[in-house]
Amino acid sequence: MAEILKIGVIGAGQMGAGIAQVCALAGIDILLNDISAERIREGLVHVDTNMGKLIERKQINENTRKAAMDRIKGTSDPHLFADCDLIIEAASESEEVKRKIFTSICPMLRKDCMLATNTSSISITRLASVTDRPERFIGIHFMNPVPRMQLVELIRGIATEDTTFEAAKGLIKRLGKTAIVSEDFPAFIVNRILLPMINEAIYTLYEGVGTVDAIDTAMRLGANHPMGPLQLADFIGLDTVLSVMQVLHEGLADSKYRPCPLLVKYVEAGWLGRKTQRGFYDYRSGTPIPTR
Repeated sequence: MAEILKIGVIGAGQMGAGIAQVCALAGIDILLNDISAERIREGLVHVDTNMGKLIERKQINENTRKAAMDRIKGTSDPHLFADCDLIIEAASESEEVKRKIFTSICPMLRKDCMLATNTSSISITRLASVTDRPERFIGIHFMNPVPRMQLVELIRGIATEDTTFEAAKGLIKRLGKTAIVSEDFPAFIVNRILLPMINEAIYTLYEGVGTVDAIDTAMRLGANHPMGPLQLADFIGLDTVLSVMQVLHEGLADSKYRPCPLLVKYVEAGWLGRKTQRGFYDYRSGTPIPTR
């Protein structure tokens, strides 16, 4: 398979912007797409701000930032994906949304263009089945935040060909990250382990075993975790945490994966964590304050 020189990224949120950033810094041209010009603009600002922080830490210089930003072009027109070598979908963690995206873009792409999804939990085989190229479809699951996290999970669907897998593995190496291979099971490896831990922390809060502060302090100081599980849930987004737990619960039919009712209640309230300024912490004052 030919070298990957141009990538279309669908979704300009935190994950999509992060993917665009690391690929542009590796010398790859990027088309960053979303459903509105405003979201694309916010994604580009996010990338530029992140690279400014890299300059402050002396990890890159201004020339490197400018060259990388010049490689990223925003577009709301998916027809411009026609000359891309790879499309990476990084939209919201909804199978319905992802299926619609892949169904709609396939007719616009070259026949040899690869497709990838950044899903953190959904079946690669099922997503590939709605495309016209399941053999060129693969899961490339970057960790959040993409620029800082070293790991990438590669997940093959039942039809994924070796050439697609090797091209994806080569891309991750080019980005300076470490790839691990997961079988196509619900939530793969990292989230299969991590999200039930977070869900159990929410149950611990729900049952009154400890407060938000006590639970997070316990795991930071007692298990040496860099951040507490409830703080981490807010960072990931409580809607995403719930989506992954639902995939695990439905896909594995085991009651141990049942989403905590308190998690459901917070999502129903629109308290999704940092992105809405309220979750297990209230961020509106600038200082995180536990909500329980």
